[in-house]
Amino acid sequence: MNLHDLFIAPFSYDFMARGLGSALLLGLSGGLLGCVLVLRRLALMGDALSHSLLPGIALAWMIFGPSLAALFMGALLAGLLTALGSALLSRLTRVKEDAAFGSLFIVFFAAGVALVSKLPTRMNLTHVLFGNILGTSSTDLGIAAAVSAVTALVFLLGFRGILLQTFDPLFYRACGGRGGWVHIGLLALTVLNLVAALQTMGIVLALGLFLLPAVSAYLWCDHFARMLLLSACIALVSSVAGILLSYHAGLASGASIVLCLGAVFFASALFSPRYGFINRFLRPQSRTLPA
Repeated sequence: MNLHDLFIAPFSYDFMARGLGSALLLGLSGGLLGCVLVLRRLALMGDALSHSLLPGIALAWMIFGPSLAALFMGALLAGLLTALGSALLSRLTRVKEDAAFGSLFIVFFAAGVALVSKLPTRMNLTHVLFGNILGTSSTDLGIAAAVSAVTALVFLLGFRGILLQTFDPLFYRACGGRGGWVHIGLLALTVLNLVAALQTMGIVLALGLFLLPAVSAYLWCDHFARMLLLSACIALVSSVAGILLSYHAGLASGASIVLCLGAVFFASALFSPRYGFINRFLRPQSRTLPA
């Protein structure tokens, strides 16, 4: 098999090209947002947000049927309600934000399961949970492009505010910054990206595009801008590798992308020159002389 058949030929098919385009776009924006989630220790909150989309999807299906626009809006509203509700709970009560997220996630997910059980026609949850990236339509690709562009623009124009809110929110507020709005805005962007990835990656696998590139970059970088750049690059390269792996090995495309991201993460955890396991294991321990 020559290089053309290995790397070029698979993307001569329109469905492969659309799937790759969607993965690249969502990987770019997910890689950026994932860095903030990791640094703010909100990784599990991202998982809660992804699962809280289910009641919005089920309710939209119940009212409007299997309309893509309706499902998109239902999932978006459910995710935004979870994000805004948890932020309000943490600020107006003594409940911490992670506990507020966890509580709302459980309630919303239970409501989604209950609504799915009452649907007049059976809803295919497998597609919602795991997606179908090779079934990406032109509309899905357009949504991914719009969401990715908005995310990149927000990071470009609001980089200073995001940086300060991520590392020192108290100082940012003391300087007159609107840290609460930045926080809610980033959560809303996370919801928007999760909804955009719903059709292609599904609820379960979409979070891999957010967290795995960011965690991998975190093991290599001590500088926020470099971490953002490296995270986005890891997401882009792994998306291409995952699509090619799925084509040649006959595996599910979304899962293949996440497996490639996982391989980068484990390699980073092992071989990172400063924070990797091997370096820390082999580093000579400093010994102090007895007094």
